[in-house]
Amino acid sequence: MYRVGAAILILSVTTQVVAETQTPAPKNQKAVLVTGTSTGIGRKITEKLAADGYFVYAAARKDEDLKALGAIKNVQAVRLDVTKPEDIAAAVETIKQGGRGLYGLVNNAGIGTYGTFAEMKPEEFDLVMAVNVYGPYRMTKAFEPMIVAEKGRITNIGSISGILASPSMGAYEMSKHAIEAFTDSLAQQLVELGVTVNVVEPGNYNSGIAKNAVKRGVEPKGTSASGRPRTADRSMYKEPDEVAEAVEKALFEPSPKRRYMVVPDQHEAEVTIRKQIEQLVQLNEGQPYTYDREALVKMLDEALSQARPRTK
Repeated sequence: MYRVGAAILILSVTTQVVAETQTPAPKNQKAVLVTGTSTGIGRKITEKLAADGYFVYAAARKDEDLKALGAIKNVQAVRLDVTKPEDIAAAVETIKQGGRGLYGLVNNAGIGTYGTFAEMKPEEFDLVMAVNVYGPYRMTKAFEPMIVAEKGRITNIGSISGILASPSMGAYEMSKHAIEAFTDSLAQQLVELGVTVNVVEPGNYNSGIAKNAVKRGVEPKGTSASGRPRTADRSMYKEPDEVAEAVEKALFEPSPKRRYMVVPDQHEAEVTIRKQIEQLVQLNEGQPYTYDREALVKMLDEALSQARPRTK
């Protein structure tokens, strides 16, 4: 109880300082909570939503990041580590006290890791699952009542790594594959309550995810979906502006998709779609209820008839 109280006190002080630098937003301004906003994709999402007039509760852990986020118009920084239940409880109280309600939750906080299961330290594996899997679960459980009250949306940040697989990123890929099932199951649970759930699945964009792994003593290994050797320096990749745009669509377009694959080039799109086709073939082959090519093509045509047309 003492730890929760302390967290709330610290959070109240932080948000009070931030609030002094901002102009109060109109009450009808939809509010969104985004986790993992210090850098990379989370920071881009925060900047994009705030610039477009939405109010963003930007979650981060470090004082310097909270200060920088709080200086952005339409942003209130929230001290939050998704692995700490006391931080989540404090954030719930902060947002309730804000009086804006909560329309959207973006489960973005995540970490990357490298190495085979045999060589990976159990502590590293547990950390990846705590952030990438338990984090979205805990956040959703805590904030679901507020989202339901607004008939809002929950957007999970997955990855094409949740579709693909490699020898050197098994734990990370496992965690992102879990987000696929989490999204589909949660969507079915909440649809009757008026809440939409979807997932944005980025490919390779510039971020600090590899550098953060190196700080924990984990060195990048293998090659990416682009065929490039993995390295802590991801500056050769595009900035994740396209990912932020997809998140805004997932949250606010009238008829959102369940999945938004966002990749920087045709190659990563093809690799991901081919992997799905490969899995389809593996599921279908050599069992009593195997479908022939004609039946599979018919199923595909039926599914495609419900799909959106190709974009630019």
